[in-house]
Amino acid sequence: MAITLKDVAARAGVSRAAVSRSFTDGASVSAKTRAKVESAAAELGYSPNILARSLTTRKTQLVGLVSNNFHNPVFLQIFDLFTRGLQEQGLRPLLVNLSDETDPARSVQLLRQYSVDGVIVASSHLPVGFARAFRDAGLPVVHAFGRATLSPTVHVVGIDNFEAGAMAAQTLIARGYRCIGFMGGPEQASTTQDRLAGFVAAAKAKAVTPLVSFAGAYSFEAGRAEMARLLRGTSAEAYFCGDDVLSIGALSAAQDAGLVVPTDLGIIGLNDMAMACWANIALTTIHQPFEDIVRASINLIISSFADPGAIPEARLFPCHIVERRTLRPMP
Repeated sequence: MAITLKDVAARAGVSRAAVSRSFTDGASVSAKTRAKVESAAAELGYSPNILARSLTTRKTQLVGLVSNNFHNPVFLQIFDLFTRGLQEQGLRPLLVNLSDETDPARSVQLLRQYSVDGVIVASSHLPVGFARAFRDAGLPVVHAFGRATLSPTVHVVGIDNFEAGAMAAQTLIARGYRCIGFMGGPEQASTTQDRLAGFVAAAKAKAVTPLVSFAGAYSFEAGRAEMARLLRGTSAEAYFCGDDVLSIGALSAAQDAGLVVPTDLGIIGLNDMAMACWANIALTTIHQPFEDIVRASINLIISSFADPGAIPEARLFPCHIVERRTLRPMP
């Protein structure tokens, strides 16, 4: 039979209320009583029922971790950071896949059914309406990898994608590439739009007009198919691919076409995902500081619990180039 709070109280020689307070953060209980309760619980193998406690506190410590980009392996890395980071703070992530969802109201209803205390939207693809719908339902919200504005309607954490795009163009031009290209992810994604805008602006500042194309998704298959299409026509000398997984697909297409990277074709990605440093890939890329973004997102959701009326803020972190072997060296 399961050990109950009553059993612990009897073993410790205290009231059931004292046992309950001993396992409640911030509750008033003497050190002596807490020690007796913890000793009795250890002897009996008792663990408090968190779900039962939530009925009293009306706090589940559940945080909805929402995304729609599960096919991209970089998000396995991101979800690992989020789940471990939330658990270290005593919170429990509820992973929600919205890949086929188009109605924010249904998403709100889904998370309401689980009584989550807050929501972290970990996606650049979901329309901003999803984060706003969670906010309008009274849920604390942080949008990680979202688009930052001067007056955000929810907390946003990420990078300046315009600056990242500009960094890529400046890097290619500095390496002596005369014809450069942008191969983005889905055209409607805010990350694609902002990275393209920065790339084009930096290129035009050097009197360079880049070639522009888009893959159907942020995926290996989409990157490979789009680069194969480009190589059958008029292609650039070097490409900034919208993210690393697109870049790896592009590398595969170049190899299939008999090209040598970076001698025949240069490629730079964005993210610095774990696969980018594999010896058979060795992708030159722009590092996105996932650890900083995840840590800031978790800190903001926790602060939102204490101050739900806080003015939304945008926290952006700097990027930098990670040099590997898919671009020619500086002249």
